[in-house]
Amino acid sequence: MKVKGVRMYGEMDLRLEEFELPEIKDDEILAKIYSDSLCMSTYKLAKQGKKHKRCPQNIETNPVLVGHEFAGTIVKVGEKWKDQFKPGQRFAQQPALNYKGKMDSPGYSYEYFGGDCTYCIFPSEAMEVGALMPFDGDSFYKASLGEPLSCSIGAFHAQYHTSRKNYNHEMGIKRDGNLIIMGGCGPMGLGAVAYGIVCEYHPKRIVVTDVDDAKIERAKEVIPPSYAAEHGIELIYANTAKMDDAKQGLIDLTDGHGYDDVLIYVPIPAVAELGNQVMAFDGCMSFFSGPSNSDFTAKINLYDCHYNSTHIMGTTGGTNEDLIEANELAAKGIIDPAIMVTHVGGIDSIAEATCNLPNIKGGKKLAYTQFEMPLTAIEDFGKLGETDPFFKELDECCKAHRGLWNPQAERLIFKHFGVDVEAL
Repeated sequence: MKVKGVRMYGEMDLRLEEFELPEIKDDEILAKIYSDSLCMSTYKLAKQGKKHKRCPQNIETNPVLVGHEFAGTIVKVGEKWKDQFKPGQRFAQQPALNYKGKMDSPGYSYEYFGGDCTYCIFPSEAMEVGALMPFDGDSFYKASLGEPLSCSIGAFHAQYHTSRKNYNHEMGIKRDGNLIIMGGCGPMGLGAVAYGIVCEYHPKRIVVTDVDDAKIERAKEVIPPSYAAEHGIELIYANTAKMDDAKQGLIDLTDGHGYDDVLIYVPIPAVAELGNQVMAFDGCMSFFSGPSNSDFTAKINLYDCHYNSTHIMGTTGGTNEDLIEANELAAKGIIDPAIMVTHVGGIDSIAEATCNLPNIKGGKKLAYTQFEMPLTAIEDFGKLGETDPFFKELDECCKAHRGLWNPQAERLIFKHFGVDVEAL
């Protein structure tokens, strides 16, 4: 069948094109893709091309489909999986396959398995490792955003603390402790803030840093301190660029205790070094933001490592269990992943937007793959609505949801572009 998709042929060479999708085999599944949220990891893939660990070496002749935060419906099921999956099912998926220790992942490594397309094929290994998951939410974008949210959930679960009595590790952030999310006013950081407020072992205080007042103000709007207070948590947003002494200023916010858990959400050495400096005894720092430079380094205090039992670790991606948790939180309305989204576009906007992600201000860019539409900031809907009734309606819909993207807006955009969404 003929499909459209964004494929990578080399460094910064992403092309939207039509190509032939082969018939599925007995151990494969055909899926229709409705949404994909664009990820900085795909930008890093585009920038590195074949140098990326997940990228095949023959992309000039066998280009890979990009996009890994996607959702849709199952169209056709191979014989092997007919007892487990049915046509019409909505799905979320886990791109971190880790199949037999290999790095291959959708959106990085496969010719016909990725999210920035109208249809794709799930290979057998995806089902074998449980990466294809039914999704019972009220919209596709929530399933797309489950993957980035699951990465933050994984970071929380991977934190650990120690005991002076033995060598056992207690997993997860410290209950009723002090948590700081550095560089946390971007889309991924906001997901971490939202999860920190509702997670089972939540802290007593969350400090979120940034150096951009506009980003801090938006963060306060979508996750206000009053919301955290309803859950018994003190939420503080801090601009470290405005502190005379950032280290002391951050420690003062904890009444001199320091931070039990430090999450670094921007790949900047100075930020990592500051995070290392504000750790409390037995503090755990996670370097969450993956750099593209393999020589990325920062100074750490080994004196504190020895005498104050501080420790550093990192995660990339999440597990199936993390994604299941993310999907359940979104489906039940406990976390609204729309707090991450600031732009919406169609399949024709994906290639250019992906290659320019660092230069496009705002949060997550949400792409719908069944129609064409320029990438548009949600905050611009109102201005466009002055001359376009569709954007006027879309603007009113988002304003009714605190200025956020929402299931009603998704249905409006599908209706406007004539997308068949009977599965919803």
